[in-house]
Amino acid sequence: MKYPTPPGRRLIANLRYLRALIKRFRTTLMLTTLLFLGAPPVYQWRCHAPDGSPVRAGKALEHVYFLLFGQPSLDCGDDWVAIVFNILIPPVGIALVVDGVVRFAYLFFAKHKSDKEWIEVIAETMKGHIIVCGAGRVGYRVVDQLRSMGKDVVVVEKREDGAFVGVLRDEQVPLLIDDIRSPQCLPRMNVRAASAIVCATDDDLANLNIALDARRLNPSIRVVIRLFDDDLVAKVRDTFKAEALSSSSLAAPAMALAALDPRIVHSFRIGGHLMVVSVFEVRTGLPGLTISEMRDRFGALALALRRGEQEKLHPNGDQVIQPGDLLTVQAEYPDYRRLRSFTGETQPPIWSDNEFALPSGSRLTGTD
Repeated sequence: MKYPTPPGRRLIANLRYLRALIKRFRTTLMLTTLLFLGAPPVYQWRCHAPDGSPVRAGKALEHVYFLLFGQPSLDCGDDWVAIVFNILIPPVGIALVVDGVVRFAYLFFAKHKSDKEWIEVIAETMKGHIIVCGAGRVGYRVVDQLRSMGKDVVVVEKREDGAFVGVLRDEQVPLLIDDIRSPQCLPRMNVRAASAIVCATDDDLANLNIALDARRLNPSIRVVIRLFDDDLVAKVRDTFKAEALSSSSLAAPAMALAALDPRIVHSFRIGGHLMVVSVFEVRTGLPGLTISEMRDRFGALALALRRGEQEKLHPNGDQVIQPGDLLTVQAEYPDYRRLRSFTGETQPPIWSDNEFALPSGSRLTGTD
């Protein structure tokens, strides 16, 4: 999903980028300015027009400009100062223009190229940004979520043919193609000013190396590591003080409970507690209770209440539940089972085409 940048924020980002470019090329820009402001007065002082009149400033500036291409427009005779300047300006000017000014213009206008130097300049304009390592499915979804919250993100991916490389570039996300373990990769992404780094590659060892390198360069950075080895998760958390997550451990509760009860839309663990999120279509039991009474009686938190076409997040505790309401509820799994039992829905529905039957025998169509 694309998240358009507001015009004001885009302008500020462009100004920050321009400032970073000026800082990077300040020596080149200063020498170029000195060349075009300092050399013309010398020619005005040492040279004369064919009719003997003084050389005007515009003509002297034109002479300096064409000297860059080996095409002098003034004849200063045998004046040794002018000769020295005529000899020095072409090589010095070419070095300044080609290596400095042209590269400056390229980096400013050709942002879509996403080369290493452009990424480095972009990262220099950021502070408190988040580095995401790996542009696979997990990495892309992390980037998508962070951008939806308005966070600055820089991505590094090892393979040019990665599945989401083209998508990220189309969405104008700064993306560096490089080996994350190379010595210059993290400095290019301005890791010293980053607030967090997400190690989301498909290689546990690479993720650990990235985390160690990031902490060495920025001891205060927040580190989040994706690991496939469940045994490493607790060790990494304790040893490196990093947030280590196992894809299998995160997915296991959701898959297990989805197999038991399709009404559970999400599940996760908090310490030793298995928490579930489910949607209740209010029919029996709950009508007449308030949100706070449901919480106190069953330990169930109402995340959202939908009534007709209106939906309210975190409904007030004194809100009375009515028949037909849709309640999104979060509870510990045993409390969830008690709440379902209270509403007469102990067992999950048995699906049949576009309708399902409750164990009690009542029939509810999919359009109810």
